[in-house]
Amino acid sequence: MRFLFVGDSMTIGSAGEHSWRYRMWQHLVSTGVPFEIVGPRRELYDIAANAPVSHAYADPDFPADARRHLAGWGEGWLHMAPVIRETVAAERADVLLVSLGLIDLGFYTNSDQTAANARAFITEARLANPYVRMVLLPVIPNIRAESDAPFAAECARFNVLLAKAAADLDTPASPILLASHPAPYDIHTDTYDGTHPGPTGETKLAGAFATAMHQAWGLGGAYAAV
Repeated sequence: MRFLFVGDSMTIGSAGEHSWRYRMWQHLVSTGVPFEIVGPRRELYDIAANAPVSHAYADPDFPADARRHLAGWGEGWLHMAPVIRETVAAERADVLLVSLGLIDLGFYTNSDQTAANARAFITEARLANPYVRMVLLPVIPNIRAESDAPFAAECARFNVLLAKAAADLDTPASPILLASHPAPYDIHTDTYDGTHPGPTGETKLAGAFATAMHQAWGLGGAYAAV
């Protein structure tokens, strides 16, 4: 299977980090499932340069091909929906592991507009591969939600709309899973700034995706942090 990671700053990661993509790669290797990670990008975000130009992964032995992804700092459903069809086609992706929405709700679109972009993303991905599988992670409210009640409400409402989209659009040919919120996930201990995952957060995000695929599709084994 050819896996494509799609996400925002939580998925691309920044210089010096492992990223949850690395944790997922470790898991897939440990299960013995034949797989390939695909995507048009390999970089981490460099905060000092304010650009995705770093290759300084915490583990320098992380294979170059396994670093591939479609993730961007500041990018959301709004940005990925227009490019997912061409990416799925070019990379021949079979499974999309998607973590998007927080940046949309924080800066670009309300919950209804964000949900509409998520539905457009699904439609576009299927135009490239009618049999593509998708695992969608609900938005994990960040530290802003603790002091911004309207933003917290929009995050909660979007997660309801995302669950509805997954239920409405799921098909036997192109199944959609809604991963469970990583539990327990504490933004004060599992992130380094209230938003972006630290080592424990990376492990829990990878575990949410791995558990969903194992429980629903029998894909891989039960998740265990490597």
